[in-house]
Amino acid sequence: MNKLHFLTAGLPLAAESKYPAGLNILKEMNLDGLEAEFVHGVRMTETAQTLVKSFINENNMLLTCHGPFYINLNSNEEEKAEASITRILETARMGNNIGAYSITFHAAFYMGRQPEEVYKTVYNAMEKITKTLEEENINIWIRPETTGKGTQWGTLEEIVKLSKEFKNVLPCVDFSHIHARNNGLFNTYDEFSKMFEYMGKELGNDIFNNFHAHLAGIEYGAKGEKKHLIFDESDMNYKDLLKVFKKFDVKGALVCESPNIETDTKLLKEYWLSL
Repeated sequence: MNKLHFLTAGLPLAAESKYPAGLNILKEMNLDGLEAEFVHGVRMTETAQTLVKSFINENNMLLTCHGPFYINLNSNEEEKAEASITRILETARMGNNIGAYSITFHAAFYMGRQPEEVYKTVYNAMEKITKTLEEENINIWIRPETTGKGTQWGTLEEIVKLSKEFKNVLPCVDFSHIHARNNGLFNTYDEFSKMFEYMGKELGNDIFNNFHAHLAGIEYGAKGEKKHLIFDESDMNYKDLLKVFKKFDVKGALVCESPNIETDTKLLKEYWLSL
């Protein structure tokens, strides 16, 4: 990866969910690509798949994918756990079809179980997922996302540990989720730096050349994440975070999930370029 790419979470709002208008808006705004949002199911027409893949390639943009929200690898119902594995595989296959370099998803809920037990369940599911994709010759990064509530599996430590077990698995680091999950912590230059130092120590510094992160303004409380906000209405310290990105020479994808998608993505990129 040759630079940090600033991606919108889905098509720009001004495009009203339409291709190719959304792709052209990204180009006009000098943004670097998008995360295809399959949060309500992995669906995209063949025409749209061809269009997205060719546009991304022709304009040297970057593409990532977000899997469905209905994923819980630790479900009490085996049928739902298996369906969750299927949804992750469907996201990876679609990502492969449209030229994405990385997919992400919220992996599991604790469901009242001990974190160690849930880790084993997620590990077993990830073993099935990575084996299936290898058999299908699909080579794409699989990135469980750090989660925003204490009921959800997916602390940075849990996902880093999982990443050390599999070749094609790395974290998708949602800095807003980490900030919200910890009720306002992890929002200073020093705290961000320690997170990056930890990741470099555990996963090797090459992770900074191959990064996938999410960022938005966020509202939170004692139980963690409530909802995404625009940066101007949030305490999310994106400026110091981007300074730490610069310090560690991070390259890869930074996906902005603010409600005003393209406006805050542009804000992040312009601040980054000013550093």
